[in-house]
Amino acid sequence: MTLTADQQGYLKEHRLGVLGTGRRDGSPQLSLIMYEFDGNNIVISVTSDRAKWKNAVRQPRVSVLVQDGRRQLIIYGSAQAVSDRAGIVAGHRRLRTAMGRLVEVGDDGFADELEGQHRVILQITPERAFSNE
Repeated sequence: MTLTADQQGYLKEHRLGVLGTGRRDGSPQLSLIMYEFDGNNIVISVTSDRAKWKNAVRQPRVSVLVQDGRRQLIIYGSAQAVSDRAGIVAGHRRLRTAMGRLVEVGDDGFADELEGQHRVILQITPERAFSNE
């Protein structure tokens, strides 16, 4: 799916959103998230013990709401669970760079730190988008 230039710009200008996943019983689970958008995918960091991770692994259809006052963008897409060391390091470097936080250790040390915190990555590929102003 191709987002419009306006939708891409909006996602790149913001960092906070709400992730919607489905619980095992079918009810919704909403979580406040910090994300990074590179023009193709939305990346978020989670810990593997959280409901949002377990829900997205079990049922990868998710939604993301990014709101700014009355303006909002809703993304419907599929989540990919990234749990390999190289993917986790790359995703977290991407997120931290977007937040202006440098990582001052090498990949192995950073991977060990993230592993100790049970950090993993959800990568969301947009499939549909709706916006209003």
